[in-house]
Amino acid sequence: MTHHIGLLLFPGVQQLDMTGPYDVFAHMPDTKVHLVWKTREPVGSSAGMILTPDATYADCPALDVLCVPGGSGVGDLMEDDETLAFIRKQGALARYLTSVCTGSLVLGAAGLLRGKRATTHWAYHSLLAELGAIPVHERVVRDGNLFTGGGITAGIDFALTLAAELVGEHEAQAIQLQMEYAPAPPFDAGDPKRAPDAVVSDVQERLVKSLAARNAITARVVDRLKLDA
Repeated sequence: MTHHIGLLLFPGVQQLDMTGPYDVFAHMPDTKVHLVWKTREPVGSSAGMILTPDATYADCPALDVLCVPGGSGVGDLMEDDETLAFIRKQGALARYLTSVCTGSLVLGAAGLLRGKRATTHWAYHSLLAELGAIPVHERVVRDGNLFTGGGITAGIDFALTLAAELVGEHEAQAIQLQMEYAPAPPFDAGDPKRAPDAVVSDVQERLVKSLAARNAITARVVDRLKLDA
C-alpha cells in the first residue's frame, strides 16, 4: 500500500518547514509525497526560493497524511476560505493531520485544534490558546492523530516521529542515519530558554510587527469560528 503524503505549498512558505519533512518522507518505502497548492504555478518561499506544486486542491488524491508548514504566508492562509475548506476536507479523511511551525495556526483557523494539545514556533505560541488549542512547549506534540512540530527545524524531528508511526522505528532510524541527522549546533541558542537574553530580546523586537499582524488575524478568525460554531 502506498502512503500518500501531502505538504501544503503556498506563497511565503518557510521552505525548511516543508523541505525538511519532505526529505524524510521521500526516503520512506512505498510513499508518494505531493506538494499541493491551488494551481501548479511556481511560488516563492519566504526567503525567495522558487518551488513548484505537483498537485492542486482539485486533483489531489485522498491523503494518508496532510502537513501544513508555516511561514510568512500563514496569515493569508488563515483567512483563505478555499485553503481552509481543502484542509477540512482532507483532514477529515487523513490518517494523520499535521503541521510544522506556524502551520498549526492554519489548522486552528480551520477549527481543527479545539481541545487538542499542540505546539508552534515559540514566538507565536500565545496564539494557540486563542484558537482553542491546549498549548504545549515541546519539540513534537501528539494528540491522537494530530501531530504538530515546533519552529522550522523541528519539522525534521516531527517527520521522523511520524515515519516511525508509518513504517516502523527501525526504518525511521535508518532514514535518520541516511540523512546523517545528528545535530551539533555551534551555539546553544535555538530556544528562548537557553539563548542569551540579549539575543532573545533582539529576535523578539524583530518579530514585533509579525506578531501584531497575526494577533489581529487570529482575533478575526476567532470571531469567525464563533459564528460558524
